[in-house]
Amino acid sequence: MTDQTASPSNGGNNNNNEATPFNTAELQATLPSAELEAQATGKWVDPTPYNYAEFTTEKAGHEWDANTARYEWNDEYGDVGPEFPALELQLFGDPSTRGKKGIDFSKITEIQVIQEGPARIDPVATFDDAGLHPVMLENVKLAGYDTPTPIQRYCLPAIHQGHDVIGIAQTGKCRRQLKAKNLMGKAKKLAAPRPNPAMIQEGVDPRVRAEPLVVIVAPTRELAVQIFNEARKFCYRTMLRPCVVYGGGSMRDQEMQLWKGCDVLVGTPGRLVHFLERPATLSLKRVRYMVIDEADEMLAEDWKGELDKIMAGGEQEEGTINYMLFSATFPKAARDLAKTHLADTHVRLRVGRAGSTHGNIKQDIIWVDPALKKQALLDFLRSLTPTRVIIFANSKRTVEELDDLLFSHELPCTAIHGDRNQLEREASMRAFRAGKCPILITTGVSSRGIDVRNVVHVINYDLPAMEYGGIEEYTHRIGRTGRIGHRGLATSFYSERDEPIASVLTRTLLETNQEIPDFLQQYVPENYTPETLKFEADSDFEEDAGGNGNDDVANAWGSSWGTADAGKDSGEKPADESGFAVDNSGENGW
Repeated sequence: MTDQTASPSNGGNNNNNEATPFNTAELQATLPSAELEAQATGKWVDPTPYNYAEFTTEKAGHEWDANTARYEWNDEYGDVGPEFPALELQLFGDPSTRGKKGIDFSKITEIQVIQEGPARIDPVATFDDAGLHPVMLENVKLAGYDTPTPIQRYCLPAIHQGHDVIGIAQTGKCRRQLKAKNLMGKAKKLAAPRPNPAMIQEGVDPRVRAEPLVVIVAPTRELAVQIFNEARKFCYRTMLRPCVVYGGGSMRDQEMQLWKGCDVLVGTPGRLVHFLERPATLSLKRVRYMVIDEADEMLAEDWKGELDKIMAGGEQEEGTINYMLFSATFPKAARDLAKTHLADTHVRLRVGRAGSTHGNIKQDIIWVDPALKKQALLDFLRSLTPTRVIIFANSKRTVEELDDLLFSHELPCTAIHGDRNQLEREASMRAFRAGKCPILITTGVSSRGIDVRNVVHVINYDLPAMEYGGIEEYTHRIGRTGRIGHRGLATSFYSERDEPIASVLTRTLLETNQEIPDFLQQYVPENYTPETLKFEADSDFEEDAGGNGNDDVANAWGSSWGTADAGKDSGEKPADESGFAVDNSGENGW
């Protein structure tokens, strides 16, 4: 291994921007006591042997994530039920560790939000100002949130006022919470009649068709389960019953949960469409709020047909569904989907440059000879203070090889990729979240939206290839750390094979004042300033065939979607007729 490989801080920084200082003590300040104890000893926890036989077939009594306990509403309660301390502890954790925000949370709350849509919103400053039902507000506090994130400050009043919403936010900005806030106090009137789900006896009581009021669509199974777990928190003590459906899980178990009644339904596109084709099990005729999370990812996976079917809803009158689309980037396919389904008078919000990273993450790029990468990874992990780490690789085979390698060297790891069955994937995520296996090795299947608060370090063993996500995939990967105001570290192994991503990677580093190593200095733009950094148009302003740059930007949304005064509230760049802020240089994107 070369000296370059061994030094995360390798390379100079010839730009004039001062990099944000990080230190290990600050990064560890809000870790759980068990992990702090491991760090105090300087030893990783003991690795857990992998039981291959355990996951080859579904075991009797296996608890799928879809069957996890939730607050079961009893119609004797009224709109609000009593407290259940045991469930509250499971949902929100130990009271002594709740609400451990990162040290830089105040900086996140100061990030500017640009309003680009035709409707304008006055943001709220606190959750107390957001018109939340008292029980919902109490659940927010139990979850440890006391200050809205930038996107929430605008989305909460927009939802309250009945607007459709497009949110283009940097990764890691808590975009998918509180979608059911407007239903509190109305649920009993709007929801489908059903028996007390806690008292249903299979084979005795009649099955009830699920007619949810809220549907949230996510691209991956892990993200769907994560959103479901958030919904369990915010539906606590309410009559709103959350469910989740996703591919690979037990069809029968998911169907049985739907038969008990469902008010908030989270799902992946394929499984949602499957149940929609069983009208005795699921109907969307009562849906009032439809949320599409990571819209660009689903469209990239060619799920437009499924999304169109889901977003068409049931037999509602036109205009009765409020749509919310959230994503870190917003390519043309996503804009077309929005124009088809969202009202002209929607709210469109952007936090930072679409597809950008944020300054809470220190990004180190290390030169590594491809032949020495495995040894470099072992050496690097051994140099770290034991903590929660995600390692990204580009292929399933590499993930398996690294899983075997690290375990053989007594490092506590687990792995996820698309070819592992759902039993394995759920068990791996539980082990990682619990700290039993604090090193997670994965492909891009875990890059979107997965939120494990105590991930301190992300390692790109392979940088993403340009044809498989490129810099947008890189942004999503490193966004698994530095969440909720925490600081995080992202280390990427680089070699000559990664030259196609070098230029845009360098500009991404410059954008947040990161150090530029010597081997990337050739890609630093001449005489650049942060304001003049240019990024490719494919994130936000895809050119139509035969287009000529600026005209495509101006016409991206169509004249009926435009607004000439977008951005004037906060003093950002002037906007063209599409409502997107434009660079005065006349070039596409910024």
